[in-house]
Parts: sequence; structure tokens; C-alpha cells
Amino acid sequence: MYVAYSGGVDSTLVATIAQEQLGTNAIAVTGVSDALAPHLLEEARQQASWIGIRHIECQTLELKNPNYRKNPIDRCYSCKLELHKHLSEIAKAAKGAQVVDGVNYDDLNEHRPGIKAAVEAGVRSPLAELDICKNSVRNISKALGLPWWDKPAQPCLASRFPYGDPITSTRLQQVGKAEQWLRVNGFTEVRVRSQGLSARIEVPSSQIHSLFFNLKREDIVNYFLSIGFTSVSIDLEGLVSGKLNRTRKTNG
Repeated sequence: MYVAYSGGVDSTLVATIAQEQLGTNAIAVTGVSDALAPHLLEEARQQASWIGIRHIECQTLELKNPNYRKNPIDRCYSCKLELHKHLSEIAKAAKGAQVVDGVNYDDLNEHRPGIKAAVEAGVRSPLAELDICKNSVRNISKALGLPWWDKPAQPCLASRFPYGDPITSTRLQQVGKAEQWLRVNGFTEVRVRSQGLSARIEVPSSQIHSLFFNLKREDIVNYFLSIGFTSVSIDLEGLVSGKLNRTRKTNG
């Protein structure tokens, strides 16, 4: 069995159970591209080592797909199509091993075009099939003693750009550098939204005061300008996962 493994709490739970039940016949596979923040790849490696599952990485080439680069509303479909193309080839070489992912029951009611690509590729989603929601995933992970049971959601870097705003390797790396700088400075849960050359920082609303208090305005501005942004602002609403989908709902 191959687990489409991002290192998030959902796919890590699936990988944990797969390893427990199947041992060396369970393998976690992580797709690697510029859309995956380097610290998330490192966390995925560490977690896979902790649970004892064999972990392999495959380079995905979604940025070569013009439908992905144009960043349409169904961008995630193109991304998952690329990932599952590689996973299907890996599974085929292993005499048709089953591929599973970490899609949970709540995901079925959200805007997740990538699920369609997974279904088309014959991927199964055991959490969703068993009606296991996100909260249950966290509770089960905690009960199993997994240290990352409360790990916040960390969508790929492509989610930082409004739909229709083109995605390039340079822009993904730019956002990645900005978020990494903020993490180094004490803000572990952060998004840097990018529209054109403008950056907007999101941290949890409870940390906005800390952002102003602990970081000098000049230091924030100077760093963001140094990596290619022309302006930077702070979102006073705070971090809201999936905020860019508001545009989709308005236009829909």
C-alpha cells in the first residue's frame, strides 16, 4: 500500500495505521515541488521516521502544466493529477498496490478539486469512507500518542495567490522565504498572501499585537523589499484558512 503523504495530521494518521497493520508493505510517498515549503518536507521526513514507515519522495512537475500556472479555481485538480500520475506509476511497478490518501469526511464538503483527480486515479480515502472528520482525526492521533495531533493546517504555497494570479517558481519561493523569515522570528502559524508584488501578512488574530510589538516595522519592510516585494501589509482580521475562497463564493 502507498500512502499519499504530505506530513499533515490526516495523511500522517493514515500512514501510521498503514505501517502498524502492513509493516514494510506500507510506504509513504511525498510529492516535492516548489509549492511545498521546505520546512514541511523536513517535518514529513521526521514524522515518517518517528512512526517507522518507509518514506520516499518524488519530484512533481505541476509547474510545467499551463492549467496549473494560470491558477484557475480548479488549480488543485491539476496539482493532484500530477501527483497521482507519479503514484499510479509507482503502484503499477509494485504489481498494482493500492494508493490511499488522507482526505477526511469534512473535506468532502469543501472546495477541493483535487479529490476528483484522486478518484479518477483510483485512490481510496479511508478516513472519508469511515466518516472520520477532522476533529476525530485529531482525537485519534492524540490517543495514539502522535506528537503532532494538533498540528495546524498547512496548505501548499500556491494557495497564497488569488485565483487567476499566475503562479511561477520564483513567486512560490518568494512567499516561502517570507514565511520562513516570520517563522524564524517567532510566528509559527503564518500566511503571506501575494497579489502581484504586494504581500499581506496573516497571523492568528491573537498574535497581531505580538507581531507589532516584537518585530520592528522597518525590519519587516526591509526584508520583504529585499526578496522582491514592492509593498507589505498586515491583515487585521488575522489568519483565516481558505480566505481566498471568498472570491470564489462571491463570483459563484
